[in-house]
Amino acid sequence: MNSKFLAGAVIALALVAAGCSSPTPLSSTASSASGAAAGSGAGAATGGTQPAAKSTVAAVVVHPLDDPKSPLAARSVHFDFDSYVVHASDAAILDNHGKYMLSHQTANLRLEGHADERGGREYNLALGQKRAEAALQSLKLLGVSDKRMEAISFGKEKPVGLGHDEESWSKNRRADLNYKTR
Repeated sequence: MNSKFLAGAVIALALVAAGCSSPTPLSSTASSASGAAAGSGAGAATGGTQPAAKSTVAAVVVHPLDDPKSPLAARSVHFDFDSYVVHASDAAILDNHGKYMLSHQTANLRLEGHADERGGREYNLALGQKRAEAALQSLKLLGVSDKRMEAISFGKEKPVGLGHDEESWSKNRRADLNYKTR
């Protein structure tokens, strides 16, 4: 291939990618081609005389339940060993979800109780149920109708911490808040 043709093609591609409206003359292909090929940007390819094209970015609206920066991103309430008492430190989580439920009347919530691997199957199912119901009661005290909430237990069947140590067990002693519809 002709080297001038190749250099011109590189410059043309760089201009298209940069979104410029006027092409660079082919007479300056030797210096501009090396700058464009090296990724110097639109300013180098056009000699720096033309401003970069403005891009328009549409605003994206993220639902608060899908926003990882939202206070609603926290969806688990944790418990002490052999306990179903909601910690004061987790009250803010329930408060945020209670406010959301009150302002979104079509939202329904399933509270899923869990236990760590210690203890028998039946005991852990009962403990998980008490944990789910404790979270439900907290939300009910905030004014959320219990008709929009359901408490169930998975016992030790769905661990998030897979180790056999206190760190893993503490992650598994929880009640998860899962929205059924929005």
